[in-house]
Amino acid sequence: MADRISSDHSSLTTVRATLVRSGGLDRPKVEIPAEHAADDRFPDGELVRVVADDTEYRAHIESPLTDDGREIRGLYESPTLARNPEDGENHLSTWAEGTGVEFGQSVLVDVIEPGFKYGLREPGERTFYEATESPDESLSDIAEQLDG
Repeated sequence: MADRISSDHSSLTTVRATLVRSGGLDRPKVEIPAEHAADDRFPDGELVRVVADDTEYRAHIESPLTDDGREIRGLYESPTLARNPEDGENHLSTWAEGTGVEFGQSVLVDVIEPGFKYGLREPGERTFYEATESPDESLSDIAEQLDG
């Protein structure tokens, strides 16, 4: 059985972000304040895993045009769809509609593995995340096996 970790576990960092409208069609996006982007917990341009409602999606962490923060504009079923969002369904809209969070209100982003895996949840909600081995860990394990 895979290891699980709760969203309130002391090893996780939780960042308060904001659900905002984006573009002319009022699509949702998650804005992460600049003070949390400066320490590389949210590296610009990275394709990452984001868990929302017990489903793991792929998303890009991007720099907005207006400030030094970061944003997540969509949740997609695969890395390919996250790279080509026009080809797939954006599950961030579905997630936002299923929550009690309105535009302009806070959402929580749990940093499970910086630059690799995050969790998205409503304030006050507790959830559990499956442990996933990051690519860096698996590569170092291979290197250790070769050296041994």
